[in-house]
Amino acid sequence: MTEIIAFANQKGGVGKTTTAINLGASLAAIKKRVLLIDLDSQGNAGTGLGFVRSSHTQSVYGVLMGTSNAAENILSTAVPGLHILPSTQALSGAEVELLDMENREYRLRDALRPIMEHYDFILLDCPPALGYVTLNALTTANHVIIPLQCEFFSLEGVLHLVNNIRGVRQKWNPNLDVLGVLLTMYDRRASMTREVEENVRATFGDKVFKTVIPRNVRVAEAPSHGKPALFYDFNSTGAQAYLRVATELVQKLEKGE
Repeated sequence: MTEIIAFANQKGGVGKTTTAINLGASLAAIKKRVLLIDLDSQGNAGTGLGFVRSSHTQSVYGVLMGTSNAAENILSTAVPGLHILPSTQALSGAEVELLDMENREYRLRDALRPIMEHYDFILLDCPPALGYVTLNALTTANHVIIPLQCEFFSLEGVLHLVNNIRGVRQKWNPNLDVLGVLLTMYDRRASMTREVEENVRATFGDKVFKTVIPRNVRVAEAPSHGKPALFYDFNSTGAQAYLRVATELVQKLEKGE
């Protein structure tokens, strides 16, 4: 069975794309077949894997609009076992265009059905908004991972997102669940970080990943070199943290958590 995981948080700058890229690379490193789908018109997932947007015509936009199929828009990355369905600026118009389309909530799900069996994991990097593109991700996914930056007001935003996920589950996708909350940009020296962690773990319990993603220069530098942290500096604390999260993720799924 293909596990389809959406990375969602309506707040920007919390590490969604960084997490999607690095978890994708880490899962591929443990011999999983992975497809990363960039659903943000900024196209940062593709850039972070070494693709220049102007150098390719492949885009998830055509897949959502029904003008091209998923298979012909997938690119191989430099990471063995990791493919990407990239985004281009054209996706910025999708929210308006989807409004008048038939079956607008399920266009991504239906478009991916022919290629799902080729992958163990399909990772959906959502935009920082709860519009129709994100809704398509949530109706396609069976799990959501919520990256959460350790700062004030973060928990309030996540509780709002969880309520929205509950609404999607009730109305459109009964198979959707929150697989976990992942603490990102973690600074053990900061009291705010520790307070946020305590509150999040008290609220979500076992849903919070045991592993945290530290603030790490090498993780921050890696996208500018078009590489996941694992391939930029394998021994960095950030790369090793993402490897541990990948292992923890697989264990969660095997246990049915």
